[in-house]
Amino acid sequence: MQNKFATYTDGNGGRAILLFLLFSVAIYQFVSVGIGPFAMICLSPLVIAAIYIAFRWRTATFWLLFFLNYLLHWFNTNRWLPGGIPLSFYNEALEIVLLAIAIIDARKSPCFERTGNMMLYALMIWCGFCTLEIFNDTCNLGINVYAWYTGARLMAFQILYAFLVYIIYIDKPKILIYYLIFWGSLSLFSVFWVWKQKYIGFTYGEHAWIYGRGRSTHIIQGGTLIRYFSTHNDAASFGIGIASTAVAFLIFALTSKVKKYRYFFLITGIACTWAMFPSGTRTAIVCFGAGIAFYIVLAKSVKLSAIVGITFGIAFFILAFTNIGNSNGSIRRMRTAFDRSDASLNVRDVNKESIKKYIKEAPWGIGIGMEREQVPANNKYRILTEIPPDSEYVYIWVRTGKIGIITFVLTTLIMLGGACWTVLFRINSPSMRGIGAGLCCAFVSIQLGGYANQILMNFPNCFLFYGGLSMVYALPFMEKEWIAFENEELAKQAERKRLKLEEKKASRV
Repeated sequence: MQNKFATYTDGNGGRAILLFLLFSVAIYQFVSVGIGPFAMICLSPLVIAAIYIAFRWRTATFWLLFFLNYLLHWFNTNRWLPGGIPLSFYNEALEIVLLAIAIIDARKSPCFERTGNMMLYALMIWCGFCTLEIFNDTCNLGINVYAWYTGARLMAFQILYAFLVYIIYIDKPKILIYYLIFWGSLSLFSVFWVWKQKYIGFTYGEHAWIYGRGRSTHIIQGGTLIRYFSTHNDAASFGIGIASTAVAFLIFALTSKVKKYRYFFLITGIACTWAMFPSGTRTAIVCFGAGIAFYIVLAKSVKLSAIVGITFGIAFFILAFTNIGNSNGSIRRMRTAFDRSDASLNVRDVNKESIKKYIKEAPWGIGIGMEREQVPANNKYRILTEIPPDSEYVYIWVRTGKIGIITFVLTTLIMLGGACWTVLFRINSPSMRGIGAGLCCAFVSIQLGGYANQILMNFPNCFLFYGGLSMVYALPFMEKEWIAFENEELAKQAERKRLKLEEKKASRV
């Protein structure tokens, strides 16, 4: 596929067409954030310099994208970003630059052979459907391109960007392991930050947010329990995201052969497991359990499946059927996830029933990008913009209707199914299979979280977990190099062990 793609881009003007499309998207991005022609001219030297730097150090640009994506809400909450610019702009601008670089260097890079897989085909279906939604005028307000694009880029296009950027730029074993270490390091920073919020206190920006917009959902039980949100935009996003990260890193630790990586993965996994409790997000414990349980299917090892199954079973029994740890407010709140009579959980079911009454007449939904501000008070669908969706899946259902949510669920299952098939039948290395399994299980975890809370398309969750799933499809292409890399690391590990033993023997003489 890579040769065909390179030939097409060189011989048929495809490169020019693709670059023109990316350039058009970039220009629209500038216009949509309020940057006019004069400002564009003034900014052009900086933009040219930034693009030159990105071309020169493309891998560094990918790391910058990952870093910004992970901490974007943290910077925003602490008011360290200029006002008036949508958060998605920073993310999308870097993604567009990285994709433009890849297209220009299509002949030099072998990475495009990896893009033709089940995940790409599923994403093309979903993005195609969301593109057709531009003609959805259920609310009888006319076609609103700006509102549609604002919603579609967050609901669909950012997933496609994440898929392409990950599968193109994480193309070697060293970059893969650096990525896992970088992800783990940022996760540990989030763990530290939630500890800091809990035991030291909030920054000025965090204090203003939690005692302002976040007060009703983050200061609960009569003010006796605070839900901490760390580097994310709210506690639900943090709790579910960090629980899904814990799933991935615990599985990485179980299957890694190299001790230094295994210890790092284990420490990260345990730390992230602890961090989901201060978030007070009950769904997080269910997501964590589901992710771990799913590993039993992918393990291809009776021993590992037994260890995981027994450990998970004991933990579930303690939380669901005992009062152990009830003196801790966070554990007490997590335990209510297993209580079907909990009033706050039942409110969501009531909201879904209310939505169902109004959405019957809108099989295509009320339209992507149709929020409270776009729909007049006298419009019969206005109420659908006012009922809290409480779930990413419900939000998509309201905007795209029954047809849209079915399409989304089916394409999600295709993406996950293709990745699981890759793990089970296309990867032979146990440690690499463990990486693939960890990423698949984390994806299951975050999807369950998206069903219960509106967190799936948030930063950094969408980029992190959809991008992670795309990496699974790239693993078979790296396996031969991975085995050589791993053997080299194991040889170094054995040599260090031998030298330590010699030093120990020498010290006894």
